[in-house]
Amino acid sequence: MKIYKVELDLTLVLPRLISFQLKEFNHERPIIFVEANDPDEACFLATFRFASVILKQDSSSKTAELVVEILQDVSVKKAIVPK
Repeated sequence: MKIYKVELDLTLVLPRLISFQLKEFNHERPIIFVEANDPDEACFLATFRFASVILKQDSSSKTAELVVEILQDVSVKKAIVPK
């Protein structure tokens, strides 16, 4: 497994998440480090961690629906193995 540096683009979703404490995702372009076998898994794990931060604060069905909606607007800009 390798450590990947994943850059997400949350520009479109941050205004909808004002009521949540997003921790490391509190920027338009957060950089997340994840341990994964390949870049696809790294991207999945980074977006999964983002969704988990929100759902741990409020696990209601309304929040779950919100997460499904906003994940469509979250994009991955880079997934690299830093040197």
